[in-house]
Amino acid sequence: MEAMIKHWLLDPTLRKFAAAVVGVLIIIALVRFLRSYLFRYIKDTNSRYRARKFVSFMGYAAGILVVAAIFSNKVGGVAVTFGVAGAGIAFALQEVIASVAGWLAVSAGNFYKTGDRIQLGGIIGDVIDIGILRTTLMECRQWVGGDQYNGRIVRIANSFVFKEPVFNYSADFQFLWDEITVPVKYGSDYRLARQVFQRIADEVTGEFITPSRNAWKVMVNKYMIEDEKIEPMIFLTANDNWMEFSVRYVVDYKKRRTTKDRLFTRILEAIDETAGRVAIASTTIQLVETPVLEVRVLDGKRGKIAGDDNPGRKDDLAKDE
Repeated sequence: MEAMIKHWLLDPTLRKFAAAVVGVLIIIALVRFLRSYLFRYIKDTNSRYRARKFVSFMGYAAGILVVAAIFSNKVGGVAVTFGVAGAGIAFALQEVIASVAGWLAVSAGNFYKTGDRIQLGGIIGDVIDIGILRTTLMECRQWVGGDQYNGRIVRIANSFVFKEPVFNYSADFQFLWDEITVPVKYGSDYRLARQVFQRIADEVTGEFITPSRNAWKVMVNKYMIEDEKIEPMIFLTANDNWMEFSVRYVVDYKKRRTTKDRLFTRILEAIDETAGRVAIASTTIQLVETPVLEVRVLDGKRGKIAGDDNPGRKDDLAKDE
């Protein structure tokens, strides 16, 4: 037994295996310590999340390097081995490598962060996790109207940041310009309609004006972009059927649907209060009168039209027969 234990202790393979286990355990302990440290001293949720992800990634990389270094006589030999296998790995795992590169680009390039609402790979949703290979979204839209969750969780390869545009609804400016259109009948008081729509837009969207104006000032200072009017605006267009009022306003990207609901509700209530001076237009067709249809039945035996007592008409029918 003692000889067997000495043999195990002197066996270089077993010694390397033990050293690898100890090295991996030390790395795991360091990673856990750093993650707990970050949780205590980094208060910002997004920064803490990204830091913990980075520490975990570095822990995996360090573990692989330690094991490779222990089981190789020379570190240079490991590099040569990876170099030889690199061409085949790069060809076989193109999508994986592109996704890892996409993760690095997202982490360093500020494409988006957790909590942002984005459109990536044709999917719209809120970012709930950013992994090394995939970004996880809580999906919006599809069978649900408006920008609201539908309950599906979608995982998209990070490589899409190189293939398609990344639309971010909340990166630097978390507000959107939105519009509603209201058709008004010809003959309505269009001046009164404009005043009513402007007042309602100011009341309903007023809570977004000040914060959106401050955020837009930051955008103007950061980017080469023109200044833009933040306050609600009313535009009138006349077509063949009705007058069309467009109400343009700024809204928080998470409150688009509820804001539209409040606007339409208040507008309909206000139109009812105008006592007919302003009326909503529609494509409804009104039938004013139905034409009278006269049906006559020919009686072949007696050569007359039933219900017709005109003798001249009878003679004409008899001649025709």
